[in-house]
Amino acid sequence: MNVYETYTDEQLVKLFSLGKDKAFEVLLLRHKERIYSYIFNMVRDEDLANDIFQEAFIKVISTIKQGKYCESGKFIPWITRISHNLVIDYFRKKSSDKTISNINQEGNDIFDTVSLCDCSIQDIIEKEESYSDISKLIAMLPDDQQRIVKLRFYLNLSFKEIADKENISINTALGRIRYAIINMRKNAIKYNVIRDLERVFY
Repeated sequence: MNVYETYTDEQLVKLFSLGKDKAFEVLLLRHKERIYSYIFNMVRDEDLANDIFQEAFIKVISTIKQGKYCESGKFIPWITRISHNLVIDYFRKKSSDKTISNINQEGNDIFDTVSLCDCSIQDIIEKEESYSDISKLIAMLPDDQQRIVKLRFYLNLSFKEIADKENISINTALGRIRYAIINMRKNAIKYNVIRDLERVFY
């Protein structure tokens, strides 16, 4: 048994900062499945998940080696935040290059690729299951309501921006989001998921 396996994350980070590479190997083995799964659940693509996973740990290594790690006691939230931000950056770059559609370039539903951008990382960690439930609820909506919800929920577009993209009036966009919330609430009762849907979309 590797003696480092009994150490806490913070002890391992400290040892790695002092040049003990074996300490980082233990950190990586300890958390790689959890972090990879977190990334994959957002991007739904193995190759992309692997790329972002590697980039996340490169950032971790660089930050620790430069003596800039200052998240004492919060290693998991810290690396999860790094991973989350990398995913958000990837999709923001993609969205700036093309018009949003229901299906992304990899053939996956675009909503399934990200969580809420404006939540704290702790909220994201605690509510991953809820976001998955919301994704299922959205999939039950009519296509026109799905598009509005995805533009609002995924890209956090204003209703004016949504209206422009959909070539509809702002009132129509507001109406569709309202009907979407009503429909989602009806279905949510069956599964006991997010109740405060207005807070999510407005």
